[in-house]
Amino acid sequence: MCGIVGIVSSRDVVGVLVNGLKMLEYRGYDSAGIAAVNGGEILIERNIGKIANLEDLLAKHPISGNTGIAHTRWATHGVPSVNNAHPHTDQSSVVCLVHNGIIENYQVLKDKLIAEGIAFQSETDTEVISQLIGFYLKNGTGFEEAVRQACCDLEGSYALAVLSKNETGKIVAVRNQTPLCIGLGKDENFVASDITAFLEHTKEVIYLNDGEIAVVTRDDVKFRTVKDGNELDKQAVHISWDVEEAQKAGYPHYMLKEINQQPLILVDVLRGRFRVGEDELEMPDVEEFVTPDIDHINIVACGTSWHASLVGKFIIEAIARVHVSVDYASEFRYRSPMVDDNSITLAITQSGETADTLAAVRMVQDLGRKTMSICNVVGSSITRHCGLNLYTQAGPEISVASTKAFTSQLATIYLLAIKIGIMRGVLDDSLFQHYLRELRALPRKLTSVLENVEELKRWAKYFQKKQNFLFLGRGVNYPVALEGALKLKEISYIHAEGYPAGEMKHGPIALIDDEFPTVIVAPASATFDKVKANLEEILARDGDVLVITNQPDEFRRYTPFIFTIPEVDELFSPILTTAPLQLFAYYTALRRGCHIDQPRNLAKSVVVE
Repeated sequence: MCGIVGIVSSRDVVGVLVNGLKMLEYRGYDSAGIAAVNGGEILIERNIGKIANLEDLLAKHPISGNTGIAHTRWATHGVPSVNNAHPHTDQSSVVCLVHNGIIENYQVLKDKLIAEGIAFQSETDTEVISQLIGFYLKNGTGFEEAVRQACCDLEGSYALAVLSKNETGKIVAVRNQTPLCIGLGKDENFVASDITAFLEHTKEVIYLNDGEIAVVTRDDVKFRTVKDGNELDKQAVHISWDVEEAQKAGYPHYMLKEINQQPLILVDVLRGRFRVGEDELEMPDVEEFVTPDIDHINIVACGTSWHASLVGKFIIEAIARVHVSVDYASEFRYRSPMVDDNSITLAITQSGETADTLAAVRMVQDLGRKTMSICNVVGSSITRHCGLNLYTQAGPEISVASTKAFTSQLATIYLLAIKIGIMRGVLDDSLFQHYLRELRALPRKLTSVLENVEELKRWAKYFQKKQNFLFLGRGVNYPVALEGALKLKEISYIHAEGYPAGEMKHGPIALIDDEFPTVIVAPASATFDKVKANLEEILARDGDVLVITNQPDEFRRYTPFIFTIPEVDELFSPILTTAPLQLFAYYTALRRGCHIDQPRNLAKSVVVE
């Protein structure tokens, strides 16, 4: 949520800042603003709505400067308005800043500043920070130190990029529990909440950790700690992927592009893990970190990653024979979870910045127990905290509704489960070879699924005006039903519920009628006949049924709405059953005229609780 871009350069930065904001549009926002230092003054333009509105404003009131900051805001405190949009200044207009996160003690600080005679212009918690820095400046503190002291007073999460009209050519950036990184360019340096904002200009990146300050000038970046101001030595990381990967590549929406990338991503996940000619799974990092006597894995995640985790429970328990518990990270951190020496807590997250998941990891670490991650973003907060990180190789996922991240997480879980099964001696060679064949066949099979979209387009046309859907699945495909329902509600705004099919009679059946269609995920499985019985119960109540299956002949006499997937081992079927549900959600949202890549009220990475 929210986006930050900052630049100190020898050129005019306003156009670069606006383009940087456009690269961050996927994060979700309701207003946008920009500030540039010029001639000892800070020039600011802000507007509600899309970045295009800000561009229109800049065309009428152009500003320029060699140092600037820009921001897209997703409202937390105060309604979307020009006054509440970033950047915010102090009362004397000496300091200007942008902020991601939430300041939990802002009201206490605001009351103190008001008592000092300071007048506020917005409803935001962010303005408290700018006013607090301005207060320290008035009392004779230098710019960098004023920022540091103000941050010592703050409670909560924040990523800041701060300007002062008295020290042009400088941005002070601070991070605490909210992502922020530095881009090292030629005759210019960048600050951003995500590397996509400056990737077309540089691939050299330094990630800030919690409690760190960066003082950014055109030719240099210096680091120190917030707590005591001690200097830090930090090294840059080279980013291997190109800015083109963050573009649509000819697709009408990022979501459709990312759905269609999934076969290649499966290849990337598998590539390098198997020794050619020997079919040996190479995961030395897992061998070093996970002991064969492991008896419990706690998985923590949120949203789509939580659904991947539920599938992961079936996979790991079936293949590695290790007990797995799955928690919403937001619940895990507020109970008393049982973690011991023979357990590992596994955080699954696309961004590596999800606030609740990160807090859960920190809690387990405070208990002195092992943590590992399955994550898509190298250098993200969670990967810097965990003892072992398995990267999903999915590349940047721009659409707010997650698709390819889910698939890459599942593929990584399969590899992890197989490796642990081998280490524990519960996986013989014949079964290993079977699993390996299934894994290697998935990219080809998934490609065939994605090429067969016409049936899904017809479904979307037929069902586009429905207001409710039920999704059912059993076993390893029960979480797929949950994920299918989530995708539909996220981007089409249709109310959808996912349920284990065996629980249908315990409540949801009361909702079934001719206006309440059901999607059933029903590949060949041990419970196949029971799922068919669910279908007959729905038809008896005049409900329409859509079926995802690799046994189409079993359903032809029941319903015309059948999507056929290739034959696959039940344990590996979720990757093939999920893709049609993603596409059905996409085409339904398209039919309904919804904003697919940036659905209302949602943000890509939820970095506040």
